[in-house]
Amino acid sequence: MHGTTEAMRGEQPELVWYASYGSNMDAGRLRCYLEGGTPPGGRRSCPGCRDPRPPRRTTGHQVPGGIHFATESQVWGGGRAFLDRALPGSAALRAYLVSGEQFADLVAQEMYREPGDDLDLREVLRTGVSRLGPGRYETLLRVGDLDGHPVLTFTAPFSSAEVTPVAPSAAYLRMLLAGLRDGQGWDADTAAGYLAGCPGALGHWSPADIRALATNF
Repeated sequence: MHGTTEAMRGEQPELVWYASYGSNMDAGRLRCYLEGGTPPGGRRSCPGCRDPRPPRRTTGHQVPGGIHFATESQVWGGGRAFLDRALPGSAALRAYLVSGEQFADLVAQEMYREPGDDLDLREVLRTGVSRLGPGRYETLLRVGDLDGHPVLTFTAPFSSAEVTPVAPSAAYLRMLLAGLRDGQGWDADTAAGYLAGCPGALGHWSPADIRALATNF
C-alpha cells in the first residue's frame, strides 16, 4: 500500500482520487477539463490538462456534509455547487483516480487559470485542509482514503451559513443529474430529490421540476 504510506507521511502522492460533487461528476464534462473543449450547455472553453489521459479508475463516493449553491457561475449561469462538511446528511461525489499533476491542472481550470503548475499537497494530506488562496475553489480538502490513495476535493473558504444562496441554472442541474446517475447509480427521482433539497435549490426548484430536466434516464 505504497500510496497510503506516502499520504500518511504527508508526502506528494503519485496518484490521488479527485472527488467531484458538481458538474465534473459527469464524465463527459470532466473530459473537457482533461482534453480541452466546451461542455454542452457551458459558456467557456477549457484548455485541458498537460496530461489528457482518462482517469485510471472511477467510482461513486459519499462523505458527511452537504452541497449548497452560491455565487454566480460564468460557465453555467446561476449558483455554483460547494461542499460544506458542516451541513447535515451525506454529500454525493464521484471520484476519479488521476495523477497529482492532473489534479493540479483541474484545480487551476476551476479557477479559470491556465494549467501548468504543480500543487504542493503535503499540507492537505497532513492536516485535511489547505488554503491555496481566497478563491471559490481554492480550499483543498482531504475527505478520506480509498484503495491506498487519498480522496481530495476543493471548495470555497466560506460555509453555507456565510453566503447568500443562489439558485442553480437548468443547464447546470441537468449536468449534475447526469453525473449522479452515472456516479451513484441513482434513478432520476432520487437524484432530483437530492438536488432539490440543497440550499440554493431549495425553494426555487422542486423535485418534479428538476426531474423534468433529466435526459437519457
